[in-house]
Amino acid sequence: MAATEDILMAFEEVKGKLGFGLMRLPQKDGAIDVEQTKRMVDMFMEAGFNYFDTAWAYTGSEDAIRQALVERYPRESFVLASKNAAWIECKTREDAVAQLDATLERSGAGYIDYYLLHNLGGPRTKPFDDFGMWDFVKDMKAQGKIRHYGFSAHATAEEVDEILTNHPDMEFVQLQINYADWESPLIQARRCYEVARKHNVPIIVMEPVKGGLLATPPESVAKILKDAEPDMSVASWAVRYAADLDGVAVVLSGMSNVEQMENNLSYMKGFDHLTDAEKKTLKEASDTLASIDIVPCTSCEYCAKVCPKAIGISGSFTALNMVSLYGNKEFAAGQLGWLVDMQGRVRADKCIKCGKCEDACPQHIPIRAELDKVVATFGPSA
Repeated sequence: MAATEDILMAFEEVKGKLGFGLMRLPQKDGAIDVEQTKRMVDMFMEAGFNYFDTAWAYTGSEDAIRQALVERYPRESFVLASKNAAWIECKTREDAVAQLDATLERSGAGYIDYYLLHNLGGPRTKPFDDFGMWDFVKDMKAQGKIRHYGFSAHATAEEVDEILTNHPDMEFVQLQINYADWESPLIQARRCYEVARKHNVPIIVMEPVKGGLLATPPESVAKILKDAEPDMSVASWAVRYAADLDGVAVVLSGMSNVEQMENNLSYMKGFDHLTDAEKKTLKEASDTLASIDIVPCTSCEYCAKVCPKAIGISGSFTALNMVSLYGNKEFAAGQLGWLVDMQGRVRADKCIKCGKCEDACPQHIPIRAELDKVVATFGPSA
């Protein structure tokens, strides 16, 4: 394995490990609040950070960062990442490659420092293969439209390994990593991280606070963290956990207001590593989180192979568990849509109670009864 400092050379122009994620910018009157975004950009830059992360698919984000950053700061003073989602609304290669031109026009940045093939995994990977996007990013780098290229993935460790094996020129990978998902059989954060380390590629971390859920974890978990460091926010533990990992170049935080920016800067400015005591506290918090009573689904998908109605069983249980763990039904409902609807699966209310899933389940989960809880929690499908 290459030394950490060697594999991070592609990120040598990035200042600090905190990246400003532009997916959840502040809103005002149904649109992005550009004035508040400007204040947040100024705070971020003044604190010595310079990595900004947007995407073609983040509605209004590229235009907002043009106004808040690109038109107000010298181009060499910041680095900008954006993404290509060839699996969204693209029927031809021309549709897919046009996303970069749209990004350059919206952002006004002239070039993109870090360009990602966006959200690979499952059926979303195929369009990038079909449209030759791997060669496209090489060509765009040669033309100077992008400076570095990589990909982001919500995928299994096996899929990440296959992608990096087939495309060893990838300069970095963006993965979902946080202490709640570290041993998750669905997210596979640890296993995906270890694959990236095996291939010696720098890692950008997304979702370190799990979409904000680790800012408000169960009370038993929050108490452990607050007792250890009363003056630190609960969310800070999640970001620092990811930033402490070897091979991580940037940890993205999708900040939505000035207060979140202030909080992140307060502990990430000058961050080096977690202490042994802090690591011990995080282990205790993680173990406590893992001990909370949830559906013990490991996402092995044996049930999916025998279900005659193609019910999205594991995705339904992941959403139900999010309600149990975090009490955030709105967020969990969004995850249900992503893990079931967007994957071409069927909602739990279509279950015909045949029981084939329970015969196949190695965890002996009473699947039919748990699916009834899913329906009771989220309601029937539309």
